[in-house]
Amino acid sequence: MLLALAGIFGTAFGYFLRWITSLGRRGSLELEVRQKLLEAGEEAKNITKEADRQAKKEEEVRLGNQKEHEGKIEKTEARLIKKEELLDKRQLDMEKQVEKVKEKIEEIKEIREKAEELEQNKRVELENVAKLSSKDAKEELFKTIERQSEEDLLVRMQKMESSGAEKLEIKARGILTSAIHRLGNSVSSDTMATTVTIPSDEVKGKIIGKEGRNIKAFERATGVDVIIDDTPGVITISSFDPVRRQIARVALENLIIDGRIQPVKIEESVEKAREEINKTIKEKGEQAAYECGVFNLDPRIILILGRLYFRTSFGQNVLQHSIEMAHIAAVLAEELGANVQVARAGALLHDIGKAVDHEVQGTHVEIGRRILQKFGADEAIIQAMQSHHEEYPYETTESIIVQVADAISGGRPGARRNSVENYLKRLGDLEAIANSFPGIDKSYAIQAGREVRVFVKPEEISDLEAKKVAREIALRIENELKYPGEIRVNVIRESRVIEFAR
Repeated sequence: MLLALAGIFGTAFGYFLRWITSLGRRGSLELEVRQKLLEAGEEAKNITKEADRQAKKEEEVRLGNQKEHEGKIEKTEARLIKKEELLDKRQLDMEKQVEKVKEKIEEIKEIREKAEELEQNKRVELENVAKLSSKDAKEELFKTIERQSEEDLLVRMQKMESSGAEKLEIKARGILTSAIHRLGNSVSSDTMATTVTIPSDEVKGKIIGKEGRNIKAFERATGVDVIIDDTPGVITISSFDPVRRQIARVALENLIIDGRIQPVKIEESVEKAREEINKTIKEKGEQAAYECGVFNLDPRIILILGRLYFRTSFGQNVLQHSIEMAHIAAVLAEELGANVQVARAGALLHDIGKAVDHEVQGTHVEIGRRILQKFGADEAIIQAMQSHHEEYPYETTESIIVQVADAISGGRPGARRNSVENYLKRLGDLEAIANSFPGIDKSYAIQAGREVRVFVKPEEISDLEAKKVAREIALRIENELKYPGEIRVNVIRESRVIEFAR
């Protein structure tokens, strides 16, 4: 019983203690909440005060900037007002000056009218006194002076004519002298042989080949004469045609580098050399046009022009001669007030017909005209180049300039050699005679013109006909050409038939 009462009492007492503890805790929580509310209110007041203070500060700064900006605007307005007042004042001054100028002009007009009136009155009075009009008086005065000074006038006119002719002669001589001195560069005469350096004399045996088959194949493919003598370290290539010599030189150098020298390889090397020379021809034509300042030419004209690099005239390289002429013509045209570009182009292209005159009939001037017309050259350029040998009349000033430039370039001492040109012409005539017969594949004049090597088409000419062709060529050479010694006509088919023209 006591235990039960003790348990009940303990339970009640524990509950009472718990109730008392919970009341204490709730009171403390309420106090804490109130304390935090007070602190939050105080912090809010501080934040509000700080915000007000910052706002006031920013407002003061803004007002200060605004006042400064307004001050600048006021100063600017003041300056503009001053400038406007100054401009108004200047405008008034200018208007006053204009009025004064107008008044002066009116005064001058009045003075001029009065002066003209006085002059007219004076003239009328003089006419009345002299009983002659001003026109009649003038004519009478001229007649009197002419009668009195006729002899003096004639002497004076003669002196002026003589002096003028001398001055013009001196001026022309000065222009030509200037052109010659400025473009009088040296001329190197072309030769008929080219040497090829070889690494050792053993290569000579390879080039000759067994029973001479390699050298024969090389000469047949290139049309040159290969001279292999005792001179150490060199082989000589001889031909009057510079293009053939260059093709042969390039082909032979490539064969020596390759080391495989035999007929098939020789033909391949010669063909490659021809392609290289064609590329060189194109480059030389482009270089010449660029050096002379002649542009907008058809590429085919440039290609034909480049062939002149391997053409000589009286021992003078034709392309170099044309370039020199272009510069001389430009100097003359500039001095005389002519078209410099037309003079340049006409001089550069004046001998373009010589590039193909061995292949086309006609003079090189006529051939050149046809080339330029075919490829669309300017008519003024054609007129400038066509008269340099007086085959056509001088139609323009530029045509006379081109003719003079040709005379300067070709006529100065050392520029040309007639004997070389005659020699080359004879070699060309030899080939032309041989090529004129039917069934001829190609022909080459070699051995300095002492031999003509003719290759016939075996399907058209038999062995018997080959002997007949050789004889006919020899007879035509005897009848049409003049030459020292004898010329060997060598007709080659499957066998060779040799006949001598004596």
